[in-house]
Amino acid sequence: MLEDPANRRLNGGGSRREIIHLIPMTWPEVMAVPTGPAVFHGDDFSPVTAEKPARASELLMMSVSGLGPVKPNLDPGKPFPAWAAGKEHVVNSPVEVTVNGKAAAVVSAIGWPGMNNVYRVDFRVPEGTTAGTATLGLSVAWINGPEVKIPVR
Repeated sequence: MLEDPANRRLNGGGSRREIIHLIPMTWPEVMAVPTGPAVFHGDDFSPVTAEKPARASELLMMSVSGLGPVKPNLDPGKPFPAWAAGKEHVVNSPVEVTVNGKAAAVVSAIGWPGMNNVYRVDFRVPEGTTAGTATLGLSVAWINGPEVKIPVR
């Protein structure tokens, strides 16, 4: 026996579906310097290059954009204030870094002092990362940015 279509509408039935696709206004992105992606060795701030590649378990830092709001709050368009211990502007949303698809431990994600919409993300290259060219992924609030390549020894 078929139901009366009018009855289905009254009781919340029906086959109509709607899909909402959100398009973010910004996304996270590793910045670039003349030597390539803005990824630096944590011990001396030198860029990660083919001549000086990253190593497994090494602490690296990268300069990125598009990570969004921070705590404490900062008005959009204003540069991050000068660095003061304990008063960093920490990124509000979860930040994830991957190296060759494997999660890297994110040590910190803060606003870069004196810069506008530029952030510093410190992370540790995962143990067991193989030598060669590694794919570095970055996401914030589950929004993925474009991948970049870095050399690893």
